[in-house]
Amino acid sequence: MNKITIMSTPPCPQCQSEYVYQDQANLVCPECAYEWNPVDSGEDEALNVKDANGTLLQEGDKVTLAKDLKVKGSSLVLKIGTKALIRRIVEGKDHQLDCKVDGAGEMMVTAQFVKKA
Repeated sequence: MNKITIMSTPPCPQCQSEYVYQDQANLVCPECAYEWNPVDSGEDEALNVKDANGTLLQEGDKVTLAKDLKVKGSSLVLKIGTKALIRRIVEGKDHQLDCKVDGAGEMMVTAQFVKKA
């Protein structure tokens, strides 16, 4: 009898989908279209953070606020269109962007409330 071995693939690192398939040397997720090489180490893997329009953000990008935002613990309101500079991107559920906001200084901002300038 012939033995059939089923090779299991890891879930997608982006969306955790279990429907990953192999395409040559890469693995592909059909749900979010993320492709990666399973042989590559995850050391150089950067965080993928997207703005309100779905544009990928990187450290050093200039962004504008997409809506008015209240600053926690303060009566300050950041108005729509306020410019900010992304100093670094951090992993987190609430606030992913460490920014220097014009007129307000350094603060953490949620990526879904900004647009790349």
